[in-house]
Amino acid sequence: MTSANATANLSREETAERAAHVTVHSIRVELDLTGAPERARSGFPSITTLTFDATTPDTWIDFIGDSVSRVVVNGEEQDVRWDGARILLDELAEQNEVRVEAVAAYSRSGEGMHRFHDPVDGETYLYTQYEPADSRRVMACFEQPDMKAAYTFDVTVPAGWHVLSNQSPERVHEGIGMQRVEFAPTLPISSYITAVAAGAYARIDGEWSRGEQRIELGVLCRASLAEHLEADEIIEVTTQGLDFFSDAFAYPYPWGKYDQIFVPEYNLGAMENPGLVTFTETYINRGAATDAQRGGRANTILHEMAHMWFGDLVTMRWWDDLWLKESFADYMGTHASAAATRFTDAWARFANSRKTWAYRQDQLPTTHPIVADIPDLEAAKLNFDGITYAKGAAVLKQLVAFVGEEAFFEGARRYFAAHAFGNTTLGDLLDELEEVSGQDLRAWSRAWLETSGVATLWLDADADGGRVIVQDGGTAGPRPHRLRVGLYDRHDGGLALRERIELSIHDERTSVEIPDADLVLLNDDDLTYAKARLDERSLTTVTESLSTLEDDLVRGLVWSSLWNATRDGELGAERYLDIVRRHAPAEPNVALLTAVLANAAFAVRHYVADESREGQSRAWADSTWSALQSADAGSDAQLAWARAFAAASGFSVVHADEVHNILEDRAPRGLPVDADLRWMMLTALATTGHATVTEIIAERAKDDTATGRTAEIRALASLPEAVTRAAAWEAAWNDRSLTNDHLDATIGGFRAGGRRDLIASFDEEYYERIREVWSDRSIELAQRLVVGLFPASPTTSHADAWLEQNTDAPGALRRLVIESRDDLARDLRVRAAQHG
Repeated sequence: MTSANATANLSREETAERAAHVTVHSIRVELDLTGAPERARSGFPSITTLTFDATTPDTWIDFIGDSVSRVVVNGEEQDVRWDGARILLDELAEQNEVRVEAVAAYSRSGEGMHRFHDPVDGETYLYTQYEPADSRRVMACFEQPDMKAAYTFDVTVPAGWHVLSNQSPERVHEGIGMQRVEFAPTLPISSYITAVAAGAYARIDGEWSRGEQRIELGVLCRASLAEHLEADEIIEVTTQGLDFFSDAFAYPYPWGKYDQIFVPEYNLGAMENPGLVTFTETYINRGAATDAQRGGRANTILHEMAHMWFGDLVTMRWWDDLWLKESFADYMGTHASAAATRFTDAWARFANSRKTWAYRQDQLPTTHPIVADIPDLEAAKLNFDGITYAKGAAVLKQLVAFVGEEAFFEGARRYFAAHAFGNTTLGDLLDELEEVSGQDLRAWSRAWLETSGVATLWLDADADGGRVIVQDGGTAGPRPHRLRVGLYDRHDGGLALRERIELSIHDERTSVEIPDADLVLLNDDDLTYAKARLDERSLTTVTESLSTLEDDLVRGLVWSSLWNATRDGELGAERYLDIVRRHAPAEPNVALLTAVLANAAFAVRHYVADESREGQSRAWADSTWSALQSADAGSDAQLAWARAFAAASGFSVVHADEVHNILEDRAPRGLPVDADLRWMMLTALATTGHATVTEIIAERAKDDTATGRTAEIRALASLPEAVTRAAAWEAAWNDRSLTNDHLDATIGGFRAGGRRDLIASFDEEYYERIREVWSDRSIELAQRLVVGLFPASPTTSHADAWLEQNTDAPGALRRLVIESRDDLARDLRVRAAQHG
């Protein structure tokens, strides 16, 4: 039999050919999950019946699993011709019914039907995750977004379990120790957004209504986490979102019900399965949480809700136009958060954090246009990135500034009406937006959607002493920008807005009338997508007065500008850290504070000159400890500084006694020392050699939960002993029993503390292993290994040699190595710039 990997990576051309000759109507899926609680049972029966028209005598159906026992085409048995990924069919008629009987495999990687056994109560939990192409791990299907069908799920599970799918149950058959649930057929949807979840989930019910429309709401999680489920707030945000989107899109929510389920060991933040949205259970706070964490959860809830229209109702034809759903959902999630919920700072969080992801991605050598070239599924998997999400959302914000908000939303309304339950490309959306706005958007699209790279903007003087805005667009050249320039002056010890100037720029150099000010902020209000530099006077001003700016978004933009300049080697890392030490303790927005603290820690570990790193690590640990002590008792800021202190203590031993005190109930007044914070502190001690195996095991005994067991793996692997790190290395590559979360913990422990003296000997072996692991493991796990274990070598020579010698390696694997190599090269370049 041919390896499944040889044929699993479907290409754009072959799927387009299949769609041209096959029109699928309905798919019925029968799953028997009654054996799921038995740990030794690796698979489950899966029977799929597909009805479709064909204008070709042969095609294939996608399935990856344990076995295929029977294929029946139009009532006639056919020999099973299955290579591990594709089931070949022939002798097709104009109208066809195909039945496939198979055994699918339970997953431990979060791909397909993931199975989880809860150590707290022994209960078993199942859920599916498919995007972009893992529904074939559960059922036989046409695994491409443009072959929509009505799906009917018939699922048998142990008695007493909740079982859910995209639609509500239509019939329930009770048996001895089991129940069989047949769900109503879905409206036409793509295979990747079908979903099943089953287990002893706890459920909270709610309801949303608008006129005659009534939508049942459900919020579910594992029973052992139910006491921590903030269902009231989740339901409140959900109803606010349904109100907002129903008005904004003028198209009623079409999917009948709205269940949201928080699941363990989840690879993503969430997934927009219509009627059954899945979320990572890290959004359930089992201890203390900041309002920024709740704001992030609200944003994700609304992001997934926007997909009910952008992505589910109207779906991209192929993954080239992935942005048609992800960029819009990212924009809409933030817009709805700010407009419809209490989290009115959503755009400040977007400017300071989300766009940082985009800027980093867009400066890699593998950057791509928002409308990307996606030749196959492996490329699609890697394009769920900062370009497709955050840059796309930022560019849509620029589009709103360009055409106006009302035209933008009216175009969206017409787009849904014209293409409901269909598949589209970029041109379909532009047609609607052009009609309502009266503007030619093709040139705008070419500049913004079909080119790559991020522009840098700064103020300069022309030959006559006037002012110009300089735009360095890199290889893409200059783009059209509509933006605002904010002028701020010092008054009574603080910075205050004088005025905002609106202008448009198109060229590399644009003459502008901008008066002098203490702070000139290009791209105030964050209307466009660009790195905006501060002139020297403005830099001096924010160095002294950043924290006196009252507006969250303005401070977020300043913090972002400082960080981008640091990443690019234009602002010294130590100067950046000085600004953080001076102003972060006074930062009132905890989302901005959390992002700034993470950036500062990254700067210490990656951008500070080698000879200064130890001293800067001590200084950063001192700063976090000092700010923790001075923060208001019980505040979000106190919790943010405590987490930063724990992270800093894993790189410096200077405050080991204080960490011990926190673990021994002598924490600063008001600090909630929950299980998660205890693990952060204990892992810091383990990393620096100040905690023992016995202490770690004892901590897990007090927190014998899934989270506790994962934290134990990381803490044990973090111990600063060569034999421990070697064991973690071997486990990461070879222990197939590790779940996705446990693999992450093992990798994190191996790299803990930046101890190159313990792990540098594995550098060459890494490059010897990665091709084999790419061909042998699922892409989800292989990606973790390739990225997570990439060596932080003192040069890029090993990576350069591998890339030169492996030009025939899979494109997705080469992309990961190229990106990791570029991150390392940036680290080395920025460190070297500290001496300039």
